[in-house]
Amino acid sequence: MKKTEHPTATIEVAALSEDEARTELARLAAEIGRHDALYHQSDAPEISDAEYDKLRRRNEAIETRFPELRLADSPTLKVGAPVADGFGKITHRVPMLSLGNAFSQEDVTDFVARIGKFLGLGEADELAFTAEPKIDGLSISLRYDNGRLIEAATRGDGAEGENVTANVKTIDEIPERLGGPDIPASIDVRGEIFMSHADFQKLNAEQEATGGKLFANPRNAAAGSLRQLDASITAKRPLRFFAYGWGAAEPLPADTQSGVVDAFEGWGLPVNREMRRCESAAELMAYYRELELKRASLGYDIDGIVYKVDRLDFQERLGFVSRAPRWAVAHKFPAEQATTVLNDIEIQVGRTGSLTPVAKLEPVTVGGVVVSNATLHNEDEIARKDVRLGDTVIVQRAGDVIPQVVSVVLEKRPEGSKPFEYPVVCPACGSHAVRELDEKTGKTDAVRRCTGGLICPAQRVERLKHFVSRNAFDIDGLGDKSIQAFYDDGLIQSPQDIFTLQKRDQRSLKRLKDREGWGEQSAAKLFAAIDTRRKVPLDRFIFGLGIRHVGETTAKVLARSYSDISTFKAQMIAAGGGKECEAWLDLNNIDGIGETVSSAIVEFFAEPHNVAAVDALLEEVEPQALETVATASAVAGKTVVFTGTLANKSRGEAKAQAERLGAKVSGSVSKKTDYVVAGADAGSKLKKARDLGVTVMTEDEWEELISG
Repeated sequence: MKKTEHPTATIEVAALSEDEARTELARLAAEIGRHDALYHQSDAPEISDAEYDKLRRRNEAIETRFPELRLADSPTLKVGAPVADGFGKITHRVPMLSLGNAFSQEDVTDFVARIGKFLGLGEADELAFTAEPKIDGLSISLRYDNGRLIEAATRGDGAEGENVTANVKTIDEIPERLGGPDIPASIDVRGEIFMSHADFQKLNAEQEATGGKLFANPRNAAAGSLRQLDASITAKRPLRFFAYGWGAAEPLPADTQSGVVDAFEGWGLPVNREMRRCESAAELMAYYRELELKRASLGYDIDGIVYKVDRLDFQERLGFVSRAPRWAVAHKFPAEQATTVLNDIEIQVGRTGSLTPVAKLEPVTVGGVVVSNATLHNEDEIARKDVRLGDTVIVQRAGDVIPQVVSVVLEKRPEGSKPFEYPVVCPACGSHAVRELDEKTGKTDAVRRCTGGLICPAQRVERLKHFVSRNAFDIDGLGDKSIQAFYDDGLIQSPQDIFTLQKRDQRSLKRLKDREGWGEQSAAKLFAAIDTRRKVPLDRFIFGLGIRHVGETTAKVLARSYSDISTFKAQMIAAGGGKECEAWLDLNNIDGIGETVSSAIVEFFAEPHNVAAVDALLEEVEPQALETVATASAVAGKTVVFTGTLANKSRGEAKAQAERLGAKVSGSVSKKTDYVVAGADAGSKLKKARDLGVTVMTEDEWEELISG
């Protein structure tokens, strides 16, 4: 079941109110903290790095806009997750911080420019950087005193890590003693423990053969292998190590980043020979593009490149901001891609009726994760990419949980393949599925939607929740949780089931009063509340049907225009006769009801399943006509059109006043129009009224009529 997104999660940062920002920061802190624990403690991440970075960027953007709302335990102040139970703790002598991210060439150029500006350097001054692969593994800190390894700790929360000394000492590539010149009296060597692709595949094959746990990717395998309470298990795992930095050090063997890394190699520590020294943003980008091409052949996972200012005195001057150094940044690669075969396209129906195509793939490993499903977005994307069954396709893992189909490898297309035909009926219920026209843009909606709102099994729960909501039938005691529970147990599947619940309960072997969380009194209260809603105003009834684009205001306009449910239903069915038929024109001419709304209503009532559901509901409930304030007024029941600029009041005020007096306000003139009130600069509506012989009056004449 798809997780319901929090309301504030979909609001753009620039549009957040202060209260919404406070709520969103609390949500993000909890969400990021949960993912930190999954990644650092459980070695079982649920989302991609890109999606995680997106959460952090949103948090930082909100804090930038509302600095006074930053939480004391904000994610921008923390790194990783607290130490898990089962391991001792080691306090890092120098915190293990994280890195800021760059995602584009512009980000890298800005990074270099900021460094130069901060240091006050001119164009002629040298500013060099080191660039090295960002290994996708587990960060580790190794403390060497007098050249001997005395303890090893994971990153943990940045301040405290897990004591994994015994496990680290089983890794062949990590020396227990350093050799060579200029070894400090004490130094914390920092680096990354990882597993190669070949070793990962071999380990999973062994795990499968012995019935053991299969790892999702090399990073999880490395982290899980290192964080074993039994070091003998770690000893059997093919772990590797690259050293790239340091924490506390007394003293350092060089005055540059590259010089210290060279010293590491001289002491017997493995370092990444892909590391390079660059002297400009252009050189950094050239290295980035070069390594991106080599990425697949490295034999281990990387997810970007780390750039660091080379001179250590510059690093010292630049210092740190929040949880990251100013002198370094991680330039992330775009999502990794792979090639596989598309076996099928499955159409999934969402809770709002949207039909979403999902590619069913021959399983393939993308970035260390086995992928068998990928999104195709919508039918326009399928047509644009010309995706067909049996095609060989390129798949990439982006920020989405479900990866994407990027393109088709046309030279591998099977002979005789045919373009995919997108369904025009809902695969869940058989109702017709439509694409709406956006009146503002004039473009057809990219999403095709099922029109069987009341009967479609994919939409039923959400439709039922809407039906009983406060502004619809407003049934006290029947909230979202109860609806979900009753639906899951088969007690309520459609709106009419709500009103037959008591009768069915009396015949049931398991009575409502005997269900968990219910009692005789609460059950009786619910049945009484349901009975009080057997008569509801017509606008609430219409709104409760959940017709797309029909909100509370529109439902009220429809209720006033059609007076009773029989007329409304009959006219909506009749409006399906085409855009030239009288019922369609009458509907579309109602003020506030445009073509988009009209089409949605007509589509709803054109579906026989929906009409049957409405009829079944009407056997249980009796919608009440809206009361008008002045049914005896001179304009009660009359249809009026306002056109031109009114002098005494706004057109909105005039319309509201007319409706209070029982008139029906229309947006266009037809032979059914009784009066046209023409202000200054009246145009085509005035001409049409005269052509049809409709009574035309001035604003003053209208005021005289309604006041009489």
